[in-house]
Parts: sequence; C-alpha cells; structure tokens
Amino acid sequence: MDKTYVVKGNEVKGQWYLVDADGQTLGRVASKVAAVLRGKHDPKYTPGLDLGDHVVIVNAEKIVVSGNRLDEKMYYRHSMYPGGLKSESLRRMLDKHPERALTLAVRGMLPHNRHGRALLKKLKVYAGSEHPHAAQSPKPL
Repeated sequence: MDKTYVVKGNEVKGQWYLVDADGQTLGRVASKVAAVLRGKHDPKYTPGLDLGDHVVIVNAEKIVVSGNRLDEKMYYRHSMYPGGLKSESLRRMLDKHPERALTLAVRGMLPHNRHGRALLKKLKVYAGSEHPHAAQSPKPL
C-alpha cells in the first residue's frame, strides 16, 4: 500500500502571479485568486500548510459587477462605540478605495483563522496598472 506524500516546509517554493482585473467580474477574480493563495491549484495541496503563491492584482479600479450590485451591495464596519455602525456601498468603495473591495472579496473566501490571515498577506492589490513587484517577475495567471 502506498503512503500519502506530505510536503515539508523547506520544499515549498513560492511563485508570483499577476492578475489583470480589467473588465473581469469581482467574484470570479476573487475565487480564482483565493484558490491560488491557498495552493489548491497545486497537486501537492495540503490543507494545513501554507503552500500558496503570491498574487499581484492590477487594475482593481476597472473591475465589473453585474446587476444593481454597485448600489445595493453594502460594506459595514463598527467603531465599537454606541451608534458607531458605518456603511458604504460598493460604488463608493470603488471610487475611494478600489483595492479594498477586491481584498475584502478574497478575504471572505479564505479561512477565517490565523492561517487565512497569513495567506492574505501574500495578496497585493493595486488600483492602477503599475506595481512595484517587477523584480519578482510574476507570471500571468
């Protein structure tokens, strides 16, 4: 009977990928990126290990959504003071902080624990087409 191969920590070699979000749908881009961050695209995927790759997303301001989602999708946060609930529509968030909308979408698709927080640090999102990661020579995803 064959034994299951388990990847060791020193065998992990991270790859860098570049995603151009121009004209792509928010959720579809986020689900692809979340799978790459977790390492599910790799045959050596192990759920408890960080085998994922780094992802750079450019043109976050040109992301598209369907239907009335620009005005109806709301993002909420609370200041932890009484009456401190703040809400913001997707349209306003894309105007002010376009990279934040993509980051929150990917964050919701990652595990909600310390492993997911560590994976989210491998995501770099930029509103425009410029990014400072040319030295890592990211491959298109």
